[in-house]
Amino acid sequence: MIRFRPLILALLLVCGAVAAHSQDIVRLTPDDAVDLAIKNNLSLESARVTLDTKKRKSDLVWNQFLPSIDARGTLARDNWASTSQSLDYTALPSIVMTSTTLPQWHVNANISAAITFSFALVEGIKSIKLDYQTGLVTLEKARLQTERDVRKSYNQILLLHETVALQQKSLATAERRYNMAEANYKAGLVPRLSALQAQVALENMKPSINELENNLKALEASFAMSLGLPYETQFELAPMTGGDFYIPLDVAELISKAASGKPDILELQKSIQALRSGRKALALQLYTPYLAFAWNISSMYSPMLDPFKDKLFTTDNWNKGGTFSVTLGMSLNSLLPFTKEGQSLKDMDNNVRSLNIGLAQAIRGTELEIYNKVNSLEKTRTTAEAQKLTVDMAQQSYQLTEEAYRAGLQDFLEVQNAALSLNQAELQLLTQQFNYLSDLIDLEYATGVPFGTLSSKNGN
Repeated sequence: MIRFRPLILALLLVCGAVAAHSQDIVRLTPDDAVDLAIKNNLSLESARVTLDTKKRKSDLVWNQFLPSIDARGTLARDNWASTSQSLDYTALPSIVMTSTTLPQWHVNANISAAITFSFALVEGIKSIKLDYQTGLVTLEKARLQTERDVRKSYNQILLLHETVALQQKSLATAERRYNMAEANYKAGLVPRLSALQAQVALENMKPSINELENNLKALEASFAMSLGLPYETQFELAPMTGGDFYIPLDVAELISKAASGKPDILELQKSIQALRSGRKALALQLYTPYLAFAWNISSMYSPMLDPFKDKLFTTDNWNKGGTFSVTLGMSLNSLLPFTKEGQSLKDMDNNVRSLNIGLAQAIRGTELEIYNKVNSLEKTRTTAEAQKLTVDMAQQSYQLTEEAYRAGLQDFLEVQNAALSLNQAELQLLTQQFNYLSDLIDLEYATGVPFGTLSSKNGN
């Protein structure tokens, strides 16, 4: 029984490895992949932290109306001792001048409160609220960009999977042709050259398949990291169902949707609103008066007493004072346009102009982007429809050529050329199909509609 233990242990290790490997396989649909990315993406997490800061400022914006309160206690020591001169009348009729050395240690306490009201505070509240709304749009933009990139990567992985499968199918066919040519050569039906040509064609296909498989592994590792998963994660992706490659698209309607729905444009519009509000708050601060209320109370321990020798907490030993003030003021520097304050307003005006120019450029760029995307979709649709016919013809040509080769009516080179043409035709059709889906995803992001709005019309 002892001699079987190594074999049993080896079997257990193999089973454990297989089980662990099977647990690493993650089965995903496009929506599942998007949910994982939104949950685990580090860029989105950073945007959430930034938004949390803005939300807290927005929720507590009323705290600027709270007075600033300051409490201080000071213990000070004179560098040199001082004296106090006084007249002593106890020896009347004689009057004696006496000199007393004052304590070098002094203690005082102060509590103050101040609050300032101005029209700029009211507009400042609006600016903070707009800044938070801009943060919401920025986070949504980052989320949509992540979803767009994940969906496109998902499709690209499927494309590579299909490409590898197609190349492996071609490899199996080439291996079958080689075996057939080798058998025919041994039977004396074909020359040695035909068998060598079949073998060369077989070996030439292997490096390209290995390169495709390596590209697929690299893409899957990058995809896994974007989802917050280990890079070695193995995926099983749900296939995409193809449509009929016909979606009626109205360019004018899509451009209209993009002007009010594209995340990049919405973010610029919110930024302009926030900057305009900030400019208004600055103008109110510079050109309107402010009203300040201040109150303070102070207590100083008698300078005639030593806080370390006399009674510190006796109220009679403290000298009390304090004030309450109301101040109405206004900055005069801002009235002069060449001052720092006056120039700051002009700087903000230029910033608003720059953002407006950027918004106009973004809208024009989006118009051109949508126009080009629609044309690209139409071109891809036309090409794919023609490619379907090409695949059918290439399939028929390959079958007829292979039948003729078996009958001895065609040489191996013709069979090889027919197989290569079929392989290229199938790859072209597959590429066009996934390019169409990728362009649809880009178009959905550009127009600001939910993902799937256009692709669902295509049967996906």
